[in-house]
Amino acid sequence: KPAKRLSSDSNSHEGATAGELSALEEAFRKFAVHGDTRATGKEMHGKNWSKLCKDCHIIDGKTVTTTDVDIVFSKIKGKSVRTITFEQFKEALQELSKKRFKGKSDEEALQEMYKLIEGKGPGLTGVTKTVASPTVSRLTDTSKFTGSHKERFDASGKGKGRAGREDLVDNSGYVSGYKHAGTYDHKVQGNK
Repeated sequence: KPAKRLSSDSNSHEGATAGELSALEEAFRKFAVHGDTRATGKEMHGKNWSKLCKDCHIIDGKTVTTTDVDIVFSKIKGKSVRTITFEQFKEALQELSKKRFKGKSDEEALQEMYKLIEGKGPGLTGVTKTVASPTVSRLTDTSKFTGSHKERFDASGKGKGRAGREDLVDNSGYVSGYKHAGTYDHKVQGNK
């Protein structure tokens, strides 16, 4: 019997044999090990549970809030443990789906819930989206810099690197910043 290979197309629900993870379980595992090097992916911490709920838009701020998510987590996990298993995770989703998709049957609500999560992984959704806020653009507009900071950028706003930061020694013999540097011989000859 050939060894089962994990298929890369995890979206196919048909033929998900015991060796393959469902898209839901795959998402569960990705979030379960997120930020924890020792995690096996079999249990999920509360922190990662709330991250999953945020990243997968289960928390919408109206029907489901971070508090709801925390309450459900506490209710479902055992008393002395700090994690939930995949089975408990499905229970927790069942709980939240009633709130998140009011007016749908339990089954439908749960399916909707699964759709939000399947195929997702932590942090891939806009973790470092750069926000073009006026404050940030004002602070990073090098043309408005003054003093010593101004010297660190060329006209196009590109940093000069080390040359802009360090006072590179000028060995011309003139006082730094002297405007008539190089005119000495000129004057001497002109006065004869």
